[in-house]
Amino acid sequence: MAMIQASFLSDCLKRKVHFNAILPLDPMMPEMYRTPLKSAYLLHGYTGSCDDWFTRHSLGSLSQRNNLAIFLPNSENHFYVDDMQREDMYGEFIGRELIEFTRKIFPLSDAVDDTIIGGISMGGYGSLRNGLKYNDVFGHIVSISAAIILNEITGPEFRPTIQGATIGYYESVFGDLSTAGERDIDIFWLSQKMKDKGAAFPDIYMACGSNDVLVFENRRFDAHLTGQGIPHVYDESPGTHDEFFFTPHLIAGFDRLDLDRIPEMRNPLWTD
Repeated sequence: MAMIQASFLSDCLKRKVHFNAILPLDPMMPEMYRTPLKSAYLLHGYTGSCDDWFTRHSLGSLSQRNNLAIFLPNSENHFYVDDMQREDMYGEFIGRELIEFTRKIFPLSDAVDDTIIGGISMGGYGSLRNGLKYNDVFGHIVSISAAIILNEITGPEFRPTIQGATIGYYESVFGDLSTAGERDIDIFWLSQKMKDKGAAFPDIYMACGSNDVLVFENRRFDAHLTGQGIPHVYDESPGTHDEFFFTPHLIAGFDRLDLDRIPEMRNPLWTD
């Protein structure tokens, strides 16, 4: 396994950006590299960074066991959506620019079904929004404890789910909140528009703890997808918004995919 820190000048964000990568390098198994690698782009949560992933969630085992290249970008608490006022295109960076850059320098498959987007909390929302918006890029979404918060912050009474977040902060991220439900930052609106157009949906896996403050909106989105006949998996089980829920469900989300799994790779968190 190789852990890489990289940076490049982003056109979408108009500055040098930093990302981390985990590659399943194994000189004892050269046959692993005869075909391009499948890839996963994992999005961190609020107040987090791409560096958090290096010490969490068993990503090294996830990469090595599944012969999977994993890429870990930053969002700077911006929910992985485009800031049209400042022209900081965080969504376009995730859905286009980072994909194109990593495919140029790493041996990655460019097949939609070989490209995964996932995340936790804020990144869980970002994976749903960008996985749906860039459905020609991502074939799979793994969303854990998604911060689906637009309904709460745009309702008649402002109720911030994130402690300390102000309405000014949300306006700086999402723009005019009065129109939030009519734009692609709203995953309910976005998925409905996709359904109406007959667009192809990625494979969707969602999980949320039954004691998580975010569970109500995750249930509502699950019901929305079900009502629209959009195939997906929603896994709700006891747990709250913490690592004890995140890690096993992140692994479960990947375990259900048809990856190039290596049977000999064992980890106490894996179950077959």
